[in-house]
Amino acid sequence: QQGASAAPHTPQTPSQPGAPSTQQQQQHIECVVCGDKSSGKHYGQFTCEGCKSFFKRSVRRNLTYTCRANRNCPIDQHHRNQCQYCRLKKCLKVGMRREAVQRGRMPPSQPNPGQYALTNGDPLNGHCYLSGYISLLLRAEPYPTSRYGSQCMQPNNIMGIENICELAARLLFSAVEWARNIPFFPDLQITDQVALLRLTWSELFVLNAAQCSMPLHVAPLLAAAGLHASPMSADRVVAFMDHIRIFQEQVEKLKALHVDSAEYSCLKAIVLFTSDACGLSDAAHIESLQEKSQCALEEYVRSQYPNQPSRFGKLLLRLPSLRTVSSSVIEQLFFVRLVGKTPIETLIRDMLLSGSSFNWPYMSIQCS
Repeated sequence: QQGASAAPHTPQTPSQPGAPSTQQQQQHIECVVCGDKSSGKHYGQFTCEGCKSFFKRSVRRNLTYTCRANRNCPIDQHHRNQCQYCRLKKCLKVGMRREAVQRGRMPPSQPNPGQYALTNGDPLNGHCYLSGYISLLLRAEPYPTSRYGSQCMQPNNIMGIENICELAARLLFSAVEWARNIPFFPDLQITDQVALLRLTWSELFVLNAAQCSMPLHVAPLLAAAGLHASPMSADRVVAFMDHIRIFQEQVEKLKALHVDSAEYSCLKAIVLFTSDACGLSDAAHIESLQEKSQCALEEYVRSQYPNQPSRFGKLLLRLPSLRTVSSSVIEQLFFVRLVGKTPIETLIRDMLLSGSSFNWPYMSIQCS
């Protein structure tokens, strides 16, 4: 069902009689995938630059595509971009070789040791199991978590209100930027990308807050400052403080599990790829991506923590309760000073579309 997981076909010789021996002859050879002018032999067959790049990207990132028709779409010069599933299928059918792509790639099981300085006691600096998928999830982090707080701390290690709002801005931006760079997400329709992030941003925010050990003891101070700026009735104050306590509890429970950075990345992918978002164009495909993320986490935990047989279950059980954290409270607590009345969903859409060039409204912080 998934084109990218199809078995590699045995190489076939190009349909043109007689292999060309000169560059001049090569210029007249067509791409065996789409019929455009071939730029030479790539991954075992004569292809154009477009099909070469598409095949390389698909194989290196282990992309999974879905055909919206009957899996027999025409792949020619004019239609090659219309169905990625059928294009990859044809690349394999004409004999382009996956293994030829893999040779040019650094094995994902050997990450750069300094790259993931995310949590204390993190196993990633040692020799451990890291699937290619988890490795790509980790590489998508825009900056190591160790840098989140260091830029916001004051010399006496106390975080002021402005500093923690800046940290919150970084955590939100980081969640969106991470999603933009992980496998599969950029290939979804932009409307689906926006729908998923709008639904899950607060859960991703809580996971990022726990991962970087956000100093939440200042949350009541933030609340007090907010209440001073816009007073509310006594019963609303009680409810508001209650929600803050729930937020603090969720972060503390995650910290108590000593979740490592690979586990955080998988948990974020499981949260992000939810078929619960409204109006998805292909909910079944997104559900399969969630399942893939869950399987990757299970495999990682089983190999990395063999003496903790209940660890995988404990991690998964933390996810439903993330939704008990009120997104409007996170918004009011951390973002109202930065963006005023701008809805957070609008910010998320703008971040998604503009990427690292995104500028926060009404403030000087640069997120890149």
